[in-house]
Amino acid sequence: MRAVLADAVALYATADESDSLHERAMEDFARLEKDDRQVLVTHPTLLETHALVLKRMGIAAAYRWMDYMADADLVNPTAEDYRQAIVRIRVFSDQDITLFDATVAAVAARLGLEVWTYDHHFDVMRVPVWR
Repeated sequence: MRAVLADAVALYATADESDSLHERAMEDFARLEKDDRQVLVTHPTLLETHALVLKRMGIAAAYRWMDYMADADLVNPTAEDYRQAIVRIRVFSDQDITLFDATVAAVAARLGLEVWTYDHHFDVMRVPVWR
């Protein structure tokens, strides 16, 4: 499968023009499209990003973002993905890795995908990052 798994940092950056990573995220998204890469989103990432858009950009932006994401290619983590995420968090107990990020890492490992992110925690967890 020619796909990447999106992290909330990258998704949010595409939505918020004032985000310091917005321009980079838009360029990366265009490159993904040009390379015919499918962008997959886990359900937890969808929820996390919506919460960020709502909190930082307001209700109207959150509605627009939801409309935009209505046709997203979603991946549902398995119970085993969550167990593996908890293991990852414990292995890297000196880091402030969220369950969101550890779950994306576990799903990426299971599916053999790179993660589209700008979050250094994925490098710490030794997850292949799309760059």
